Amino acid sequence: MDEENPRNVLEVPLIVPNSRTENGCDHINLGGRIRRFRWVKIKSSIVISDSIIELKQQLRLAGPLCVVSLLQYSLEIISVMFVGHLGELSLSAASMATSFASVTGFSFMLGMGSALETFCGQAYGAEQYRMLGVHTQRAMVVLMLMAIPISIIWTFTCTIFTFFGQDLEISTKAGSYTRWLIPSIFPYGLLQCQLRFLQAQSNTKVLMISTGLTSLIHILVCWILVFKLGLGCEGAALSCAVSYWINVLILSIYIKFSPAFEKTWTGFCKEGVTNLGDFLVLSIPSALMVCLEYWSYEFLVFMSGLLPNPKLETSMMSVSLTTSSVIFRIPYGFGSAVSTRVSNELGAAKPKAAQLAARVVIFLAITEGVLISLLLVAIRHIWGYLFTNEEEVVSYMSSIMPVLALSNFMDGIQGVLSGTARGCGWQNIGAIVNLGAYYIVGLPCSAILTFLLHYGGMGLWMGIIGGSGLQAIVFLVITMRTNWEQQAINARFRVCGGS
Repeated sequence: MDEENPRNVLEVPLIVPNSRTENGCDHINLGGRIRRFRWVKIKSSIVISDSIIELKQQLRLAGPLCVVSLLQYSLEIISVMFVGHLGELSLSAASMATSFASVTGFSFMLGMGSALETFCGQAYGAEQYRMLGVHTQRAMVVLMLMAIPISIIWTFTCTIFTFFGQDLEISTKAGSYTRWLIPSIFPYGLLQCQLRFLQAQSNTKVLMISTGLTSLIHILVCWILVFKLGLGCEGAALSCAVSYWINVLILSIYIKFSPAFEKTWTGFCKEGVTNLGDFLVLSIPSALMVCLEYWSYEFLVFMSGLLPNPKLETSMMSVSLTTSSVIFRIPYGFGSAVSTRVSNELGAAKPKAAQLAARVVIFLAITEGVLISLLLVAIRHIWGYLFTNEEEVVSYMSSIMPVLALSNFMDGIQGVLSGTARGCGWQNIGAIVNLGAYYIVGLPCSAILTFLLHYGGMGLWMGIIGGSGLQAIVFLVITMRTNWEQQAINARFRVCGGS
């Protein structure tokens, strides 16, 4: 077999001297020149075939994960929608409380839980099945401990809002709403662990079913607590905890009794509460990687309130952020899918397969980004009516929409590349990249364009595009220049502890 022949290609006779080619033309065997050309054709067909297989695998994973992400996001939105029927004060307080809880708690738990995408994904690929349960238990312990200081912070929400000059009545109501959200932070943390445990094994359909069922139950729970029992605003907050616990219970029963997890979940053990530092080393930068990005968009809302027409600007920003958050569920699902694929292949010591997965998801992200951006631009004149009947806000949104479409495109690219980073265990690098992209470039550019160059709300989005664009470019360069063989070695070292 020639050195040029790849290991997985069957060598066949290619050419006989002085024979005729397939199109009937005479040729002479000029050494290995024609032979090499034939091998290139065979290798190309194999690469295309492998790419199609990988594309199908990622789409099969990403579909349910996109739905799960959207449904989980919808729980808080549904609660706020019910509160909206209680009056303007309740709606303002619930919106502020939900935003505060997301920034200080939910995003942090989401980020810490995503470290399991590295640990569980690589362990599953390396066939260290028992370690999936061990890693998951460690994550549960750490996240439950982290929920305690988050609960303390939420207890003093009213004091924090008042200290920063917010309206006393709204602050009091928001503080009450956040306190009733405290019971939800514990099941939310457990849910993140269960989600990653199942995701690492490509078992995503049950996640979609359980989350869909929970969303339907959540509507009923909200209605009972808010209107039937008369708990009002506090009942909407408590409904989140009830729904999260229901979802955790459904998944716990499935994991406990399903034969699919006989090897990966063997029950609670002492090893699950030891070596917690190993998990913290990766989970803290993982949390920072998520939070630094989330927090930057919250700063946009704050800056929009400092503009000459704050009601119009904050309304535009609220609609824009809701739009972006919903759309981001698609690339986030792709990012979760490629995280699973990359971590599994690196754990299995298949660096070429991991590299192919990273390249395929870039194609998916670009395709999805272009289609969604074109759709947003096409419906820019009517999109605002989904949120408000105010003509001024709808008109303003139509002018912002092309810039928002570009922002969503760049955000989608970095979203899937962040998934590649989690699959490789690059959370440290990701946190540094996000810090530089958003806080050294993005937010300062937003401030300059908005307040010095007077671009208004459009300047806020133009500036943050600079941050997300830089983030996407840096992640893309890192991904394309990665030594995948070394990443496979790193994964083996992480899974086997250097043995």
